[in-house]
Amino acid sequence: MTPLPPSQRRQVPENPEPRHISAPAKLNLFLHVLGRSGGYHQIESLAAFTRLGDRLEVCESSAISLQVEGPFAAECGPLETNLALRAAKALAALAPAPVGAALKLYKDLPAASGLGGGSSDAAAAIQLLMPLWDLHIDDHELTALATRLGADVPVCLLRRPAIMRGIGEQISPVSALPQCYVVLVNPRIALSTRAVFENLDGRFGKAPQRFPRHVSSVKKLARVLAARRNDLQQPAIELVPEIRTVLDALARQKGCLLARMSGSGATCFGLFANADEMGAAAAAIARDHSRYWVAQTRLA
Repeated sequence: MTPLPPSQRRQVPENPEPRHISAPAKLNLFLHVLGRSGGYHQIESLAAFTRLGDRLEVCESSAISLQVEGPFAAECGPLETNLALRAAKALAALAPAPVGAALKLYKDLPAASGLGGGSSDAAAAIQLLMPLWDLHIDDHELTALATRLGADVPVCLLRRPAIMRGIGEQISPVSALPQCYVVLVNPRIALSTRAVFENLDGRFGKAPQRFPRHVSSVKKLARVLAARRNDLQQPAIELVPEIRTVLDALARQKGCLLARMSGSGATCFGLFANADEMGAAAAAIARDHSRYWVAQTRLA
């Protein structure tokens, strides 16, 4: 490759200041798989985001690079397949001139856990790099780029509660959800989304009633969600029976209004109306199941 002349090279400060952003965990509060069309499963799901997540940091650089740290860094697989790095490279292809960035991902969420961590990391990379590179991309092109990266990336760019339809690319924001306290539990067993969808094997559900315009309390939200499902929960349990143990442990806790698996699993969540009950539940599950990953958070 012919080197760029000095006048066209990107000037990088000697000690660039890092910028950072959270990459929040995504919960599928319900997830209905309605059928299959054109080789893709068609879904309807309510996605919401928590205050817990990964963290992405970026500094100006002459080239695009990624470093992964944190308790779950070893679970992320090869760097070249990391969605944050793929997002950076896809965005760089739209830049009118050569760009670079040094990305550092602090991986606090377990990988392949139904929390949309990789998709949220990719969305965070896009949100950090667009102003860094002074890119102005219209919504249509940005949604197309995000969808090419993964079906969950568009809603992770939105970072607010929304109904996802189609393969996930059709997004309808919903009114703010009530304040919810959440316990997240993962049995430390990675579960492939593809394997769960394959095990679904045509067991499609019916479309739910329209989600209410306004949900006034966490107890009402729990009732609304209880009338809906996660159609991937049973296929996931068949592959990882310990998911049932996690759900039972959550459901037994005082104040748990709803226990359900998120996404394709294996992370499950329990909804609580107050912080004290959430904290007591998280402590009890961590004590009784020391091998599990247990976290407490709130819906953002």
